[in-house]
Amino acid sequence: MAKVSKNSRTDRQVQTGSKDFVKVIKAVKSKSNTYGFLEKIVHKDKVQEFLAQKD
Repeated sequence: MAKVSKNSRTDRQVQTGSKDFVKVIKAVKSKSNTYGFLEKIVHKDKVQEFLAQKD
């Protein structure tokens, strides 16, 4: 029996839409002058909208 690579067994077609999403990290300043970070996974077309939001 021939050896089968683990990469050949995966279905690459299922993951085609996952490359449209990116992780965005935004620095947010609190009232006590400390910074925190807000992380979110958004569609790559909506990145500028996410960064423009006021918190």
